[in-house]
Amino acid sequence: MQAEETPLKDCFLIKPSVFTDKRGIFLESYHRKRFAEVTGIEDEFVQDNQSVSKFGVLRGLHYQTGEFAQAKLVRVIHGKVLDVVVDLRPDSKTFQKTYKVVLDDHNLHQLYIPKGFGHGFLTLSETSVFAYKCDKYYTPGAESGIIYNDPTLNIQWDFPEEKMIISDKDMQQPTFKTLFK
Repeated sequence: MQAEETPLKDCFLIKPSVFTDKRGIFLESYHRKRFAEVTGIEDEFVQDNQSVSKFGVLRGLHYQTGEFAQAKLVRVIHGKVLDVVVDLRPDSKTFQKTYKVVLDDHNLHQLYIPKGFGHGFLTLSETSVFAYKCDKYYTPGAESGIIYNDPTLNIQWDFPEEKMIISDKDMQQPTFKTLFK
């Protein structure tokens, strides 16, 4: 397992060791001790989530607030997504900065998203199966978000907006400026 720092403070791209032979592949998707060795992070993940999305589905930008804020380790089990994170920690040197990366079932990379980050992804394949490890249990009252096309963040999704499939809830998310005046 290797960890590469992203341009955002405390956010890592994780590259697992993949073993290939005539049967296919094998990898450890998570190993707590190795993860801590390569990142310096000792989170204890307590909940695993999985979503299945079809081509063009955009989920996000989501985050949890206060004592229920979650760190996440995300990966694509099947398919391909454009994964986007934004640093929402006002005291961080990378506050308001974004990072995007393609995660898919070929590169098998994972993204560690620290507490205080917004997160979203766009499915680029016919379907995607997306897995999340979370270090806190989901608490509905602590859920928040920012509109995917926020003018301040100016995220380039590199996908025609008219072909995006977005939930009503995500279409109603507030802007960055509304939340961080």
